[in-house]
Amino acid sequence: MSYCPACNGIENISQNCPSCGSLMEDKGRWFDYFDDYSAYMPINTMKLFDGIQNDLQQETCPHLLYCENCHNDSVILIQEQK
Repeated sequence: MSYCPACNGIENISQNCPSCGSLMEDKGRWFDYFDDYSAYMPINTMKLFDGIQNDLQQETCPHLLYCENCHNDSVILIQEQK
């Protein structure tokens, strides 16, 4: 069983905004924002429908990053650990 080090508080994501250079904020798993119930669905099930190719097979966790300065957002993939 794999786990995401960012979701579990082991690592902090630190990435600068490609638009303005400000530090972006990790808003958590990208698919938790799909609807009211997606945060309660099994993670591996959500990976089948999140539109990211091979994130289940490659054991990556998609995280939404948001820049409060310019309102830019992006999704990055965090490598899960065993």
